[in-house]
Amino acid sequence: MAREAIKARERKRQRLVAKYADKRAALKAAGDWKALDALPKNASPVRLHNRCKLTGRPKGYMRKFGINRVTFREMASAGLIPGVTKASW
Repeated sequence: MAREAIKARERKRQRLVAKYADKRAALKAAGDWKALDALPKNASPVRLHNRCKLTGRPKGYMRKFGINRVTFREMASAGLIPGVTKASW
């Protein structure tokens, strides 16, 4: 499980990206690179990293479910994810 500070930092970045999204788009369209450079660095969506919503694990992230593969497997086996069944053939 990721440290709480790491998860909090990522949530803070998400808030900054959402806050400056319209302003960034307007500045990019206008070609005002100086003003764009003056925005906070963490306001850039490139700096975001997908993390598991439950554990904060950065690797093995599954976009469709928003969780990592380990958590997904545990929850699927327990029947906690609707529509997901274990394959058998």
